[in-house]
Amino acid sequence: MKNIRSCEEIGILQHDLDELQKSDMHADDYKNTSAILRTRLERLLKERELRKSSRSTQTDDFHGNDNSSNNNNNNNTIGNRKIFSTGTHPDEELRIRPPTNSQRLLVVANRLPVSATRKGDASWQLEMSVGGLVSALLGITEFETRWIGWAGVNVTDEIGKKSLTKALADKRCVPVFLDEDLVNLYYNGYCNNILWPLFHYLGLPQEDRLATTRSFQSQFDAYKKANQLFADVVSEHYIEGDVIWCHDYHLMFLPKYLKERNNKMKVGWFLHTPFPSSEIQRTLPSRSELLRAVLVADLVGFHTYDYARHFVSACTRILGLEGTPDGVEDQGKLTRVAAFPIGIDPGRFIRAIQLPQIKEHIKELEERFAGRKVMLGVDRLDMIKGIPQKILAFEKFLEENPDWHDKVVLLQIAVPTRTDVPEYQKLTCQVHEIVGRINGRFGSLTTVPIHHLDRSLDFHGLCALYAITDVALITSLRDGMNLVSYEFVACQASKKGVLILSEFAGAAQSLGAGAILVNPWNITEVASSIGYALNMPAEEREKRHHHNFVHVTSHTSQEWAETFVSELNDTIVEAQLRIRQIPPLLETNEAVDRYLDSNNRLLILGFNSTLTEPMDTGRQFDQFKEMEPRLHPEAKEALKRLCDDPKTTVVILSGSHHSVLDKNFGELNIWLAAEHGVFLRTPNKKWTRNMPQVHMDWVDSVKHVFEYFTERTPRSQFELRETSLVWNYTYADIEFGRLQAKDMLQHLCTGPISNASVEVVQGGRSVEVRTTGVTKGAGIKRILGQVIHYKDTREPIDYVLCVGHFLPKDEDLYTFFEPEPHTLVRSSLSTPVNGSSSDRNGSTGHKKSHPFPPSNSKHISNGEKKDATPSILDLNSNNYFSCSVKRKRSSARYLLNSSADVVSLLKQMADVL
Repeated sequence: MKNIRSCEEIGILQHDLDELQKSDMHADDYKNTSAILRTRLERLLKERELRKSSRSTQTDDFHGNDNSSNNNNNNNTIGNRKIFSTGTHPDEELRIRPPTNSQRLLVVANRLPVSATRKGDASWQLEMSVGGLVSALLGITEFETRWIGWAGVNVTDEIGKKSLTKALADKRCVPVFLDEDLVNLYYNGYCNNILWPLFHYLGLPQEDRLATTRSFQSQFDAYKKANQLFADVVSEHYIEGDVIWCHDYHLMFLPKYLKERNNKMKVGWFLHTPFPSSEIQRTLPSRSELLRAVLVADLVGFHTYDYARHFVSACTRILGLEGTPDGVEDQGKLTRVAAFPIGIDPGRFIRAIQLPQIKEHIKELEERFAGRKVMLGVDRLDMIKGIPQKILAFEKFLEENPDWHDKVVLLQIAVPTRTDVPEYQKLTCQVHEIVGRINGRFGSLTTVPIHHLDRSLDFHGLCALYAITDVALITSLRDGMNLVSYEFVACQASKKGVLILSEFAGAAQSLGAGAILVNPWNITEVASSIGYALNMPAEEREKRHHHNFVHVTSHTSQEWAETFVSELNDTIVEAQLRIRQIPPLLETNEAVDRYLDSNNRLLILGFNSTLTEPMDTGRQFDQFKEMEPRLHPEAKEALKRLCDDPKTTVVILSGSHHSVLDKNFGELNIWLAAEHGVFLRTPNKKWTRNMPQVHMDWVDSVKHVFEYFTERTPRSQFELRETSLVWNYTYADIEFGRLQAKDMLQHLCTGPISNASVEVVQGGRSVEVRTTGVTKGAGIKRILGQVIHYKDTREPIDYVLCVGHFLPKDEDLYTFFEPEPHTLVRSSLSTPVNGSSSDRNGSTGHKKSHPFPPSNSKHISNGEKKDATPSILDLNSNNYFSCSVKRKRSSARYLLNSSADVVSLLKQMADVL
């Protein structure tokens, strides 16, 4: 998800960065060296260069090389899922190295990097946990790191909580206390029984599915409660400027809860498992809530581009949001989504195999398996690891290659996990049965083809196994990354063994060129790949290993973490720039006060998404209801009172057909302008054409095109109006709709409208063909003349409120009333508008005057000459309020978040009459 900008956008960003620098942005908010660079890419490249430069000047002692061999962390899994045990005391491992930067990093994960065991009322023993996340983040030197998470133990008394908190503080860890019932519902229930299987494409048996459905709500409530407790602890330890990095599916609600407490927090969220396709994600009852909670984060990270693409697709298909090359956009708020492949600390493995004790172990293993090729599998005994498929493929290889029976051995390390779960117990029995059958069939009194271990290995033993392996066999059915492949490559400097890797493991995206990729479900293919790997020429083995080794040693865990934090900092900078371009929220009290003090007021209101009733955001689009927009139920009374005020003129200006406006406003004595002002209804309910007759000979040909695409795009529709046609694909599949819209635009521009006097207006999910010159800004000129003539107005309009959810094409309505010049400086509410010496809370700014339009000059009363015509507008800059509803990218002065806010504003105005 790379960010590609046009030259114009780069120029704008340069200007904005210069302005941001002038506003004395502090170095804590972002690196000084990055803030002055023109593009996002340049800033990130500079960050990378500075990190590399910093590392090159650090000594080996600073990196702790002397103690590296005693680091028994394993990079294979996340959190508390163990691959091999540790044998050293964690004290040295947990000492965070001195930071080179004042910025703090708060790492928030379900589990702390230590496990706590109680030895007395106020005494605790802390043992190092293992996992890729631990290894990746303990090596960071650029930030002062704090860990926040659950210690894996239930503590109910205050003495125990205080003593554990104190013990963990020495390790820069902060505990979150969860009671046993909450852990059972939140962790064992919602996380492990619902989210984890869903994210790994695992279906539940029907009886389990029904049981899960019955208990779903209580587990989901516990999940949210646990996330609230995490948010409470983070808020207690947060200091302004901290970077908060939330990890994994256990904490999907955490970004939302943190931003609700303090919207200025820098929050990133990273998923260490796969993210499923939208078709899988949509089966989850809480799908929308989870997605929206994650989208509150500033940066969302995944291991591979596929997972990031699935996430963006889920947000567009389930939430109806806009997917962009940068991420997901929701009414101007962009959540950046990107891929950040995790790595390992390769130096630890490279140094380890040079240690005397490991060299001795390697020699013993080589003697033990002399004359035989060694294949290795290292996995948790889990359904997603594909261990049965691996063993069956090996069996097929032995069947087809009898010459290899005594020349190859498969060493399978299968670390037990969740041993109390029936499905895992069943899997263990199944694997043991297959191994026993194959060993009985192909083994002898002295040798067996498969050595299967149901336990973990220590770090030294695992490194020795990696070093003597000829072929590593990884057959994950679905895996977030799987760093066993990285560890194997790091230990293969001498052997240069072959890596057979499942295409469903995240590591396949990084090591696919040097590895042999296989589909683990295809037993024949895997068996054939085993044969190819065992017989591979030395030259090819060396080339493949070199390719993988370069990647593993250059894409380290430390580089992964530092890159994510660097991108998060940069995302915050761009978010600040976007905020500077977003209109501020309307101060309704100011708008109402100036309304009350004025003598001739004009209110111009849109209809769709401005005065319509809100839809249920918790459900999928209800096309039947949304196809017929209805006036907000609370708006009618306020509009009636405003229309009855002799000093107030209310105009509903919409692109809809006049029949739609009649249906919703027919009872009111209100001005209605349909089809962008082409048709106008006066308060006496008489419709007139407000635009000269134009040629419409293009309608039939465009109509045929719209009918064609409507038939071929399910749930799309088109509307035939008197001066335009609109094709809408809001309710269709978003990606298919965009493709169809692109095809339609190409056909229209080269065919039916190539020589017609029309314009094509492309909305978010619509295509409109309308007569040239038909915009809301052009329509309002004629409407003003009609209003003055109808009301025989003598006093100029001195207050204008213009509110709507308009397409960019129709935002000329906002600039029509802007005092000259049209450019609006919008840095804050107190900034002078259009060069005026007074601010919006001050007295007098520039005014804008409009004479009567020439077409209406004959209606001037008292026989006055044209040059003596009074102005329609005598508008003080501070008495003009243009407001965009929901659409944050707008030329309007202000912003209102929803139709409910518009109705609330109208009520306040009606109440002061």
